Amino acid sequence: MRGLFVTATDTGVGKTVLSAALLAALARKGEAVRAYKPVVTGLEDPAEIAARGVWPPDHELLATLAGMEPEDVSPFRYGPAVSPHLAAGLAGESIDPAALLSRAREWPGESAGTLIVEGVGGLLAPLSADYTVCELAVALGLPVLIAARPGLGTINHTLLTLRAAREAGLDVLAVVLTPWAEKPTVMELSNRSTIASLGDVQVLGLGHVPGPDAEQLGRAGAHLVETLGLIR
Repeated sequence: MRGLFVTATDTGVGKTVLSAALLAALARKGEAVRAYKPVVTGLEDPAEIAARGVWPPDHELLATLAGMEPEDVSPFRYGPAVSPHLAAGLAGESIDPAALLSRAREWPGESAGTLIVEGVGGLLAPLSADYTVCELAVALGLPVLIAARPGLGTINHTLLTLRAAREAGLDVLAVVLTPWAEKPTVMELSNRSTIASLGDVQVLGLGHVPGPDAEQLGRAGAHLVETLGLIR
């Protein structure tokens, strides 16, 4: 399986936009792509809906860019804006880790293109009572990108996420700060260099994308796919 696992320091830090930008940029280069976000929550939460603005739900956005059906991108979908294990419990269900893995492995193989897997929340978010996003990433064996905020607090959150990922044996390709301003502040520049130095990791930026337009997403993600060597 060829692809990337996109995780984040927290929920709401831009990993869906990052995943979408990667998909759009790869597609613009003629790559076959597939998206997988195993669980999506908050589909019926008024605050979540308002916060999205012009953006569609995560699984619908990724499906559009990958040429897939939304239910194939996210097999588990819930209304409340809560963690996956709680959302499933409130629905009288449980999320089977084996089912999550089998759906991801339906991707037909390396020759067919690139799989972008987007995690849920942060790396240690529980998908079930005893199975985290981190464990799913380990089982899939894909290299990891970490989406993080550029502003205050990001150093601690990002270094903790890096430590957890590496202790689990994950291969972290880079941290991506998003949205990265055209004219970053002194603090943002310092945060970027400090994370790179203390975390011994490549730190990239993804600029602001105003809406779910594939061309805009593709342009924003182009430097990432080139820098990370995702184009064969």
